Parts: sequence; C-alpha cells; structure tokens
Amino acid sequence: MSAAFPKAAKVALGMPQLRSNLAHATGTIRDKRAKAAGELDDWQRLRDTAAAVKADVQHRMPELAVTFERNAIAAGATVHWARDAAEANAIAARITREAGAEEVVKIKSMATQETGLNEYFAAEGLAAWETDLAELIVQLAEDEPSHILVPAIHYNRTEIRDIFKGRMPDAPEGLTDDPAALAEAARLHLRRRFLSAKVAVSGANFAVAETGSLVVVESEGNGRMCLTMPETLISIVGIEKLLPCFEDLEVFMQLLPRSSTGERMNPYTSVWTGVAAGDGPQNVHIILLDNGRTDVLADEVGRQALSCIRCSACLNVCPVYERTGGHAYGHVYPGPIGAILAPQLEPGRHDDLPYASSLCGACYEVCPVKIDIPEVLVHLRQTGPHGVGEKAAMSAAEAVMARPRLWRAALGAARFFSRPWRRRGFMRRLPWPGSKWTASRDMPVPPGESFRDWWKERER
Repeated sequence: MSAAFPKAAKVALGMPQLRSNLAHATGTIRDKRAKAAGELDDWQRLRDTAAAVKADVQHRMPELAVTFERNAIAAGATVHWARDAAEANAIAARITREAGAEEVVKIKSMATQETGLNEYFAAEGLAAWETDLAELIVQLAEDEPSHILVPAIHYNRTEIRDIFKGRMPDAPEGLTDDPAALAEAARLHLRRRFLSAKVAVSGANFAVAETGSLVVVESEGNGRMCLTMPETLISIVGIEKLLPCFEDLEVFMQLLPRSSTGERMNPYTSVWTGVAAGDGPQNVHIILLDNGRTDVLADEVGRQALSCIRCSACLNVCPVYERTGGHAYGHVYPGPIGAILAPQLEPGRHDDLPYASSLCGACYEVCPVKIDIPEVLVHLRQTGPHGVGEKAAMSAAEAVMARPRLWRAALGAARFFSRPWRRRGFMRRLPWPGSKWTASRDMPVPPGESFRDWWKERER
C-alpha cells in the first residue's frame, strides 16, 4: 500500500491529470445521486429505517450470524468461519484446488480486496481474474483501486485504451478510446474466462439471516455470469453485511442504487439461497469473515462504521478525496468511510487517516445509513495515539483561557513574536509543536490589538 497519508496526499496534489479525472467523475456521480434521491419523498425516513436496522444488527450480530449459518446450510450451502484475512484466503484456495481448478473468475468484492485474495492466490500458484470492467482495468495496469464503486476512477478513457493495448493480449488492432469500443474489447476478453471457469469468487452486498440468502447488485452482468455458470461458487462475506430478515431488502434496495450509481435500481440484482438442483453452482461455499469486525463492535462510537453498505456516496462529496484520490489513503477503503474504518480494522497502521478530513459533514448528509462520520473521526482523534498530545494542548489552552491575566499575557506574547509576519497576514512555518499545524496549513497572524484594547480605546 501507499505511504502515510500526508506524504501520499502531497504527491497526489502534484498530479493535475489525476485531480481533473477525479473532479469530473465524482461531480458526475454526485449530481446523479442527488437527482435520484430527490425523487423519493420518504428518503429521510428510509435513511432512518436503514440506520435502525444496522444498529439492530450490531447489537445482535453473533445471534444473526448463527441464524444465517443454520439457514444457509439447510439450503445446501457450506459455511466456513474465518477469523482473519489469512484464514479466509486459505479456505478459498483449498476449495479451489478441491474443485480441480487453478484459476477463478471474480465479481468485484471489497472483502477480497481487504483480504488480499488475488495476491495470495498468485503466491499459491493460482490465478484470480477480475471480471468487473473497472477492476479489470486496475488489474491489467498492475495498480490498486482508487474508489469503492469505481476502482478505475483515476483513469480517463485514453489512459484505459493505452492499458488495454499494452496489457490485454487479445486487444483488437486499432482500438480507440471510444467507451463502447473499450467495453466491447473487455467483453470479448472476458467471455473465454466465463465459459471455461470452474470456480467463481464473490462477495455480497447483503446476507439475509432469516433465509440464508446472499445478495449481489451490479451493473454490467459479469456478476450474473460468475454466479450462474461455474460449478463452484465461493462467497467471502463480512459479518457486518447481515440483515435480520428478507423484508429489510425493501429499504436497502432503494437506498443503495441511488446512493452509489444514481440509479433507481441496479440493472442486475442476484439473490441466491444455497443450492438449487440443476440451476447454477452445485457447490456453494460461504466464508463469513471477521478480520477485526468484532473488535470494532466493542467501540460504541466507532462501531457505526460497520453500518456501511459500500455505496461510496461519502467519497463523491468529500473535498479531501476529490483532491487526493483513493491511493493516498493506503487502504482498500478510501475516503471518509476509510478514514474511520481502516484505523479500527488495523489498529496502529492508519492512525493518520482520522485527520484526513475537514469535518465539513458532507459525508454524513449523503450517507444512506446515517453514519455520523464526523463524530467517529473526532472520536478516533481523541482515542488514537495522537490524542495524547491533542488532549495536552487542549488542557493547556483551557488553563490559559480560564485565567484572564494569563490569557492577555499569552495574546500579547503572540502579537509580539508574530510581528515579522504581520504584513503578510499569515505564518507558513512555526517551530515544533506549531509545525504540526503549519506543515499542511497556514497560521493566521494574531490581530495587532485585542478586542478589549480596541473597545477601551473607543470608550475614551
């Protein structure tokens, strides 16, 4: 993964083509989402209901997971439990080999990106082929996704054409950057893999405890091919994807498409429950993934992050993400949701991400399940390793502000020492610990006189 956020963001800010690509793509998706959401008079009630369902799931997750397992097994599926990424990957590799396969076709899946399944398979002598168009682009480029919904959002169509011509063995001669031509080239490239695949790997948007069903929504039809043609299907599903009952889908299937792609419904919605004789995969394996999720549940504020339905609406409105892209975050979950999820899933590795935010609150306004991302960001700042210094600074400020004489003396000292910068109006470099602030922003110069002095002068 990439360097720590401040350094990686600085690099991204120096890439004008990247910023142009991001601004165009996020702006387009943002406008479509707003229009689609505005069509529903009960949009806010849907959000409230979804938030309540997800809160219920978090309170009953162990119970719901066992219920899901029981019903999925009764329907003919085999359920596995994975404590972490390594265990999930090892189970998937074992099932693949038992099926007599050396390669799998994959539906776009954040869970498998989280576990690093593709890299694990490669190290084990197996191959995992992405079939989602954007994921295919990223895989061919030997790159990493930059967006939850649109992994190749950082590329424009000319760059995609160049990737296909340079990395896709069967790319047609004279391939142009016309979107239809690029899509057709990908379709023909993937068709052979669909027809020959023995094993497919998927994630799931939702896992219904009441019925043991899994749900995948997608826009290209590649998922439908993966879910129906191979003999063996392996689904790696985070335990937070659980829903209590089938009726809950009525709410989420209105929220997710509008929040993610700006559509009233996804072109392809696949729901399957175990095995159906003569119809679809006859060996269905479900790997329920923990990978730090139960630890997140222990934090009453931070657990909100587990409500995420991976719509990516928060990324498309975030001023920080729009300027840096997803790679700067150094985790498979970028943007505002990544800033609160990554530090909790991998404690100690992404402690800088809660600071990758202006706290403008736009992410909360568009979140379909009402995750209060700013609240969690502030919470993680306070409880993280940098929180000690922040608390000390705030305590010192409190002590000074509570004593009028000391406060006036501090203001006087600040005015005196800032005189060399007064004409400019700001300071770009301060010694430690002020350097922590000026490393990424300017410090306004204190005014030449305090309000009290200004008032006294005019009272005479």
